[in-house]
Amino acid sequence: MGRFLQIAGLIIGLAGLVLQFCISIPASMEAGRSFLGSIVFLFSFFTILTNIGAVLVHVSLLSPSGYAWLPAFAGPRMRAGVAVSIALVFIVYATVLARLWQPQGLFLLCDVLLHYVTPVLFVLWWLVAGADGRTRWSDISWWMAYPIAYLTYALARAPIAGEVPYPFLDVAKNGAASVALSALAVTGVFLVLCILAIVADRGVSRLRASSVR
Repeated sequence: MGRFLQIAGLIIGLAGLVLQFCISIPASMEAGRSFLGSIVFLFSFFTILTNIGAVLVHVSLLSPSGYAWLPAFAGPRMRAGVAVSIALVFIVYATVLARLWQPQGLFLLCDVLLHYVTPVLFVLWWLVAGADGRTRWSDISWWMAYPIAYLTYALARAPIAGEVPYPFLDVAKNGAASVALSALAVTGVFLVLCILAIVADRGVSRLRASSVR
């Protein structure tokens, strides 16, 4: 089951990312951005970056020489951190962002693949085969660096590019207080997910140990 979920996650995640690139770049250029600007804008989304991370984890573990090629993505801390991050993608999109736009056609397909299917597949894979009880409470500070660095980048880029990847990060439109509150709320959810990941990792490890005995 673990291998099936991993292969499915890799294929669907990679397909979603490639399709998103192929349809988003032309649409972005039609909206007035340059080719380079369109690429930068696409890779400014937390969803895209996190799905890339999930694909890299799968590749690093499926390839016979994957550990030597991508050692950082094969380790238990990275596997759990990506599980936390991609769970956040699912939660924030499903509860906040999904109602803000109505994608159609291939955009809807990418929307479903990258926000729902790949997060569910990755978290299930991690619980079935990726969790091994080796995460530590100190890993939380390492995991938190990712969303904080992303938030810093998105807010720093906003006044330069005149755009934000997510509406709740728009200081010009919503005000600094509203953006700060939204950022704190998302960070709080991420922290809760980190704690749950540690608990789940240790719980799964104990279950496996007890089943072996």
